[in-house]
Amino acid sequence: MSMRKFFGTDGIRGKVGAGKMTPELALKLGWAAGRVLSRSGTQKVIIGKDTRISGYLFESAMEAGLSAAGLNVMLMGPMPTPAVAYLTRTFRAEAGVVISASHNPYYDNGIKFFSTDGSKLDDEVELEIERELEKPLTCVESHLLGKVSRIDDAPGRYIEYCKGNFPAEHTLRGLKIVVDCAHGATYHIAPNVFRELGADVIAIGDKPDGLNINHEVGATSMAKICETVVAEKADLGIALDGDGDRIMMVNREGRVIDGDEILYILACDAQLRGVLCGGVVGTLMSNLGLDLALQELDIPFARSNVGDRYVMTMLKEKGWRIGGENSGHILNLDHGTTGDGIVAGILVLAAMCRQNATLDELTANIKMLPQVLVNVRFEGDHDPLASKEVLNAQKEVESQLGERGRVLLRKSGTEPLIRVMVEGDVEADVIKHANYIADAVRNLV
Repeated sequence: MSMRKFFGTDGIRGKVGAGKMTPELALKLGWAAGRVLSRSGTQKVIIGKDTRISGYLFESAMEAGLSAAGLNVMLMGPMPTPAVAYLTRTFRAEAGVVISASHNPYYDNGIKFFSTDGSKLDDEVELEIERELEKPLTCVESHLLGKVSRIDDAPGRYIEYCKGNFPAEHTLRGLKIVVDCAHGATYHIAPNVFRELGADVIAIGDKPDGLNINHEVGATSMAKICETVVAEKADLGIALDGDGDRIMMVNREGRVIDGDEILYILACDAQLRGVLCGGVVGTLMSNLGLDLALQELDIPFARSNVGDRYVMTMLKEKGWRIGGENSGHILNLDHGTTGDGIVAGILVLAAMCRQNATLDELTANIKMLPQVLVNVRFEGDHDPLASKEVLNAQKEVESQLGERGRVLLRKSGTEPLIRVMVEGDVEADVIKHANYIADAVRNLV
């Protein structure tokens, strides 16, 4: 496959006004995507965004580019990424566009696309768009220009969709839940979903100002919600990220329940109901504790490369339905085509209701092993991962850990870093082993 110049594993992302994320590129990208997408289908594209201030800029630029290519545009305003995927399907749009940098700070932004069925664009379509980007921008005749409209009831439509994933015979009445919206795209959605299902909801991170998205709140900054759950004597907490496709949870004692434990809950519940199809897909970063706990239940487990795109690919290859990342991207293909933090939270709550169990009880049989990640910066063209010294250090640690531990070395996809991950039964040993391998990498540098 040809090398992609603009698209990464999850669209285009970067610092606003620098590199790829400029108004000029957004305009040209809208036009190029419009040229490719206008060759068939409904001739309309949906645009949603998160709450960061630059969303206005990129929304306007994308809108102009798509219109210049002859496509009609339907604006949703601030809406979660999975909402864009869902409404792209229900409106039979040719594509959905999400303007978001997910869990990144406000000064970053990104653009990604969904196909008409609500899944990520195929690689070949992205390559076609990149080829169009190399051409000079033109404009269709005036009578062929795309029109722009707004979907005023988008939040209500998505709220009803989310609620539809909760069993009608149950209610959340009697549960006190803290919901952290990360000052992001779920601020006007998530609290209403859980309230309308009966819960007593305490919302935090629900006052976006364009600059505070993900700042000390949300799924990537859990201290605030942990503190709030304990202070409010809540039953649990649900933390979402800036665009709403990731979830982390908190038990009543303030302990974080990550994506691996959420996958375990969903797999166990599906197995109990006899609807588990195959097994579970995690990633190279998934905790060994998840693997061992699923083995106890005879549930197959497989690892993909890091990234929900790769999890999805493996799920499709195996014909399985449940997968995700420890960072909180959760995929359940019986309930959607992409990671959805709100829906994942609803499915966990549904399991609690069906089994009449607390979050603690649902995670009682999974023991997360201590996992340590050390980042080592490197420069130059050499590959530390091919070094004899580093490979020997890795083999030595793996020999000491045996079957109750794991080592993973990988290059960062965005920075000149080697990520050294070690996990095992004893935290002090894990820290020692991780630093031993990291020192072998540093010695090369």
